[in-house]
Amino acid sequence: MHPKSMDLSLERTVQVARALDIRFNVPVITVAGTNGKGSTCAMLESICRHAGYRTGLYQKPELVHFEERCRINGVPVAAEALVPHFAAVEAARGSTTLTQFEFSTLAIARLLSLAPLDVVILEVGLGGRFDSVNAFDTDCAVITSIDLDHMEWLGPDRESIGLEKAQIMRPGKPAIVSDPLPPETVVRHAQAIGADLWTVGRDFNHTGDRQQWNWAGRGRRYNGMSYPALRGANQLLNAAGAIAALEALRPRLPITAQAIRTGLALVELPGRFQIVPGQPTLVLDVAHNPQAVGALALNLDAMGFFPRTHAVFGVMADKDVPGLLARMAPLVDAWHCCDLPSPRAAKAADLAALAAALPRGTPAREIAVHTHASPSEALRQAAASADPADRIVVFGSFYTVGGVLREGLPRLTAPHLAASADPGPPAG
Repeated sequence: MHPKSMDLSLERTVQVARALDIRFNVPVITVAGTNGKGSTCAMLESICRHAGYRTGLYQKPELVHFEERCRINGVPVAAEALVPHFAAVEAARGSTTLTQFEFSTLAIARLLSLAPLDVVILEVGLGGRFDSVNAFDTDCAVITSIDLDHMEWLGPDRESIGLEKAQIMRPGKPAIVSDPLPPETVVRHAQAIGADLWTVGRDFNHTGDRQQWNWAGRGRRYNGMSYPALRGANQLLNAAGAIAALEALRPRLPITAQAIRTGLALVELPGRFQIVPGQPTLVLDVAHNPQAVGALALNLDAMGFFPRTHAVFGVMADKDVPGLLARMAPLVDAWHCCDLPSPRAAKAADLAALAAALPRGTPAREIAVHTHASPSEALRQAAASADPADRIVVFGSFYTVGGVLREGLPRLTAPHLAASADPGPPAG
């Protein structure tokens, strides 16, 4: 293992990948961005599967089990299927030290390269230039929305961050940018290397009303489509970019209109504005930067009326915690701040202190603030204090959402509903 947990460089990954002779003989789609990467990858996978193609997906991070990071034909690989590839990386690396992320990327890339597939989808972890995924050439690069996150690694503004992510583009290959206002550095880099740049408004766009939406691109249109199964207005941007990527690859990977419609209608991705029916309603979202939390707040606001909103919140300490709290504060009536199983995580007590200091509004609202040792404990307490018509929102980190999913998808029943359903002891 490398002495540092994170050491941005491609050299080690490229060196070991060559020793392993990892090659992809099918189209590769690489997806980078601040928000929307996971959703875009899930949409690409779903559409391709419904077109009859054999798909391989590398996504990250997992919510509960490591095996979630690699899917073959929509199914997470078995742990025992990964072991030989980790062993191969260990044998090939020689004296080269690898970070955990580099090691995992190489093992999963080797598995995907040897599997009988028709298309491979690779999600970038952080940035683009030095992310291990960038050690492998892509046939189509997709860049989703770009915002401020991981600034200590990627730069202080959107222009710097955009340039890092643009490095996944390749000369002469399609580069789809689904951010409607991309940093100028992204556009300039694509032009400088001669990538086939697709941008919103020029090369593709989407329109819609309350019932359906439409996509138009270079010489092709899809009208009257149902909205994607992934909820939230921001998902149309991701869906539009996914369709553009598949249109750009049409000569090698033809996709029917029906596959696009069905793939988007049936796509699944846990933890992205995932609404779990029950009483109270439960919303799960891995939003952990200001742009994503802002989108979460808008989506929550569009859900309709709920008497009270209870938030289960845990987050990494290096995030813009005051900014995240401020965006959600107008909607939240009770904060359940939790510790997370990571040395990078903010302490529940520190989150609670910041939440307690939030403005109460005029007239002042009663805001309850609690601390908990884990996300699952926070959810249990939030459910115990909620009324059936309330909602609970779990957000802030993959660890937070993963913590409440560890024992399966929660099905909430308000305490007095459970009590009323209990018939009690038999009469007599």
